[in-house]
Amino acid sequence: MMKQFDVVVIGAGAAGLMCAAQAGYRGRSVLVLDNAKKPGRKILISGGGRCNFTNHQAGPHAFLSANPHFCKSALARYTQQDFIELVDRHGLSYHEKTLGQLFCDESAKEIVDILLTECDWAGVTLQFQTEILTVSKSDEGFVLTTSQGEICCHSLVVATGGLSMPKLGATPYGFKLAEQFGLTVLPTRAGLVPFTLHQAEKEAFADLAGVSLPVAVTAEDGTCFKEAMLFTHRGLSGPAILQISSFWLAGEKIHINLLPELDIAATLREWAQAHPAQELKTVLGRELPKRFVDKLVELGQLISKPMRQYNERELEAVAALLGDWQILPNGTEGYRTAEVTLGGVDTNELSSKTMEARKVAGLYFIGEVVDVTGWLGGYNFQWAWSSGWVAGQYC
Repeated sequence: MMKQFDVVVIGAGAAGLMCAAQAGYRGRSVLVLDNAKKPGRKILISGGGRCNFTNHQAGPHAFLSANPHFCKSALARYTQQDFIELVDRHGLSYHEKTLGQLFCDESAKEIVDILLTECDWAGVTLQFQTEILTVSKSDEGFVLTTSQGEICCHSLVVATGGLSMPKLGATPYGFKLAEQFGLTVLPTRAGLVPFTLHQAEKEAFADLAGVSLPVAVTAEDGTCFKEAMLFTHRGLSGPAILQISSFWLAGEKIHINLLPELDIAATLREWAQAHPAQELKTVLGRELPKRFVDKLVELGQLISKPMRQYNERELEAVAALLGDWQILPNGTEGYRTAEVTLGGVDTNELSSKTMEARKVAGLYFIGEVVDVTGWLGGYNFQWAWSSGWVAGQYC
């Protein structure tokens, strides 16, 4: 016999569970379907297992989209403070790290538990290890043929996520479903992802793997992030690199200020006065990792000699290199390690007020499957909470 629900949510992640609970609290009968064995897989591994669940500074400025205005409505109607109040009600203990990031004190599992508790209180039915075979439109709504039988519903919410971290079960299913119903899907690519380097640079910097330093990284479009950069066996990572990767396009260089807190030219002149007999690599080694400074000397990018031996033009050249160290990435590590997917369901196809498809009554898209991508630092979870909450008021 065909099961009947008011709402079916495809995807038991952050956005899907938030939406399901909200719809359930409105008295709707709600079923959440997922092909995994358990809910919230991406939540559980996020933030090093502590889940950076939102950010005090979350706002439209921190999101990328072909239509940057689209996210404003949802973010304004369900804010980071609203989610903080939710976790406070559940007694979650958390702490703030740098740049407004909020993390669980104990475990990301606590966030999943909160969402599951909300779904339980709202009367939501959860069904796992279920493959969706077909979805079709009916007079009453939608009919889903699944590996567990047929289901019909009035409203269908797609919260299937993007392509990032395929080991966690990420698939293009949500994008294909959007296209099936005639919606435009914008090209996708990996975001918040480490860079790989060309072979010569990869080999040159390989022995720096594990070295980290605070930098300011600027993309060709002028976007800049000031955070830590980390050398890896394959290339470059760390928060600054992950942030800038979302603004980087193949073939473009990235520009790295290695001493973002200093007026480099003035500081070099001061060093020349204060430490005339010390070599450049010695004085630089007080501000930068010594192994990195030695590598720049080894590669001939810096010439190290006693500070008194530099003339003004040479000091300016050193300052220029340190203030604008340029790297041409070979590419990124791709979806395997990416935290998010850029692109997705075109926001012009959706109502920013309800997240419903303009062309297909009763069909909603929320979370990462939509062309809205946040910065690193809890912003993407906030989009999941906000878009899920909004859809849950209407589906």
